[in-house]
Amino acid sequence: MRFTGPITKNTFKAATLALALFATSFSACKKSADEELAPVEASNTVETVISASDLNETAAKGSYHLKDYTLKGVFKFPIGAAVVKELLEKPEYANTLIKDFSRLSSESDFKWGSLHPSKDKYTFAKADAIVEFAQKHNMKVHGHTLIWAHDGNEPKWVKEFQGDEKAWEQLLKDHIFTVMKHFKGKVQSWDVVNEAVKEGGKYTNSIWYRKLGKDYVIKAFKYAQQADPSAKLFLNDYGQEYGGKKMKELLNIVDEAKKQGVTIHGMGFQLHTVVRMDAAPITQSLKLAADKGLLVHISELDISVKHGMPKTFELPDALAKAQGKKFKEIVQGYLDVVPKKQQWGITTWGVSDKTSYFNKGYANADHDYPLLFGKDYKAKWAYRGFIEAGLGRYPGSFQ
Repeated sequence: MRFTGPITKNTFKAATLALALFATSFSACKKSADEELAPVEASNTVETVISASDLNETAAKGSYHLKDYTLKGVFKFPIGAAVVKELLEKPEYANTLIKDFSRLSSESDFKWGSLHPSKDKYTFAKADAIVEFAQKHNMKVHGHTLIWAHDGNEPKWVKEFQGDEKAWEQLLKDHIFTVMKHFKGKVQSWDVVNEAVKEGGKYTNSIWYRKLGKDYVIKAFKYAQQADPSAKLFLNDYGQEYGGKKMKELLNIVDEAKKQGVTIHGMGFQLHTVVRMDAAPITQSLKLAADKGLLVHISELDISVKHGMPKTFELPDALAKAQGKKFKEIVQGYLDVVPKKQQWGITTWGVSDKTSYFNKGYANADHDYPLLFGKDYKAKWAYRGFIEAGLGRYPGSFQ
């Protein structure tokens, strides 16, 4: 993931200004989550309630109850969450995952610094625990990430590694082979390279780029393909929704890999976004990847509401609903432009606002509400928006 979010300086300023203006319109409404998530009456134009067991089957006229649905029950593709091993031991955290999610990825326990802390030592215990939890509860696992083009992710020994280009390529290969073979048959898909390209279309100046040039990306996919031919392999990045040179270069990587006989199965879209950003460019970027024939994974979705608000604040009802509407728009866009056979799924970056990385001191955003579940693990308007996009029958909640 990218800790600065998928926003350039100009778009960040624009989003901050818009949210500042938006925030002034809120009253200090303090209705409870339970009250706001009471049954919603369908409008006169809505004719059906969708059965949780068969979304295409008409059930009856009337209203629907949110409690009758789960994320994994509504969507045909996997709904994922990025998790932290230690939090799996927390009942509220674990129970929320078990009820609503069908795939797990990891915030950090699959990254190089966690799995391979010294040259001759691999530590799989935390990652294994995540896989075991997933298997126990009939969930899939998406591996994040084999190579992160961010020097802060690499342990000290990698940064101090001495060798020529051949030695660096062998180091890359050995890590990919060791990790993927360890999880072969247990992890169905991988972010092979994360954040390879910067805004403007230039490659991130990571240690891998400095030592191996831009070819390291395709080489990583080549070795991943050899290590586990059954796994689906993804190029994961942020900011594709801003289009332009960055998205063009990511698609160029896919094309060049194909020319070399190397398969990149899909593209991951992080989508760390903010509530007032327009959803249309997101949908357009998803379509570009889908039109290329790629599997499409929304891989790190969250929607910040912090910008323009006081440092400490309770989530106003109007802002909560705006966030719910934004989740609905993003999910609906995904459903609209990505063919079913290319829908690899949607993953949120975390489970609840309580455990979001935003609330761990990141970028002074130590008080935010970016996810589907509140700090009390109760479903928010964000959850309702997500669900309603899948049901496709209830337009009234966010009008």
